[in-house]
Amino acid sequence: MAEKLTVTPEQLTSFSLLKNEPDWFLDLRLKALELAKQLPLPFIERVKFHRWNLFQSEIGEANSLITELEKDIPSAVGSAKIVQLGAVSYWEEMNVETAMQDVLVMDLFEALQQYPELVKPYYMTKAVPVDEDSLTAYHAAMVNSGIFIYVPKNVVLEDIIESHFVQNNTVDEAFVKHVLIVAEENSSLSYVERFESIGDRKNTANIIVEVIAKEGAKVHFAAVDTLGQPTDAYINRRGYLEKDATIEWALGIMNDGNVIADFDSELRGAGSTAKVNVVAISTGKQVQGIDTRVTNYANHSVGHILQHGVILDKSTLTFNGIGHIIKGAKFADAQQESRVLMLSEGGRGDANPIFLIDENEVTAG
Repeated sequence: MAEKLTVTPEQLTSFSLLKNEPDWFLDLRLKALELAKQLPLPFIERVKFHRWNLFQSEIGEANSLITELEKDIPSAVGSAKIVQLGAVSYWEEMNVETAMQDVLVMDLFEALQQYPELVKPYYMTKAVPVDEDSLTAYHAAMVNSGIFIYVPKNVVLEDIIESHFVQNNTVDEAFVKHVLIVAEENSSLSYVERFESIGDRKNTANIIVEVIAKEGAKVHFAAVDTLGQPTDAYINRRGYLEKDATIEWALGIMNDGNVIADFDSELRGAGSTAKVNVVAISTGKQVQGIDTRVTNYANHSVGHILQHGVILDKSTLTFNGIGHIIKGAKFADAQQESRVLMLSEGGRGDANPIFLIDENEVTAG
């Protein structure tokens, strides 16, 4: 719980100085630290997670290389590849063609130093607000690693951008990862990320991914999460879509520890489209609660959710599919399907379709 968060403003300031962060970013950290202690936890229908270890105070950077993984890191075969071990960026590579188009794929803290004018307008301002709940505030206060991807206007990337994130559970350290992707007008990219962990120490993972799709942008986003049993994880992936933008999500939730996940797409622009495909497997005694929401704010916006899950052993898997059509979003379309397959008598599964319709002349089902 947030009251157990013992990190001090002085510790955050020291970490910020170590990372050479701009003043506005440190100010955001310090304000978020206070908010984390005041705001409530998010609500996930039919999932009790209030006793989980989601607030860890160790922010420090572990600089030791995880040598057993080095041999498994190939050269980039797509547009670019970035690898982070714990809180350290270990590998960054981009092909010449991609670099010549002024595409950025880089460590978040390097981006804060070199391109603050590109990061500041989007970092926890549009997709995921800092003050949404105690976990988003904790994230803003404690973020210790991440990446920034920027695709300029009219740039179409044919190859994939890859990222590989490894949580280091051989030390006591929070894994607070932020991925910020900005796709400018009429740009297009495909992005694949993988999360995993090594070691057996019990740590927290707090992961927020923000995808900003400007007018006419197209983003194909794929992820596979395989964090280990010692990790209690909060995973928030959210898209913010402007006029005629499209995000296609393909998410594989294969973790071994307890997980709450919040996958949202905010259809802010007319004609924007989000399609969310989620596959999850629960095992052992783990609990996984997944909220997948698409909110239609604009006319002719389209939001589709498809969730399939498999439940093994004595685990619990809950899917909440939420389609919300805001008043004024005429001719919007919200569709969803959630299914779970229980392969064990001791397992428990829920698939909860939720529709909130505040406008006429729409389609939903």
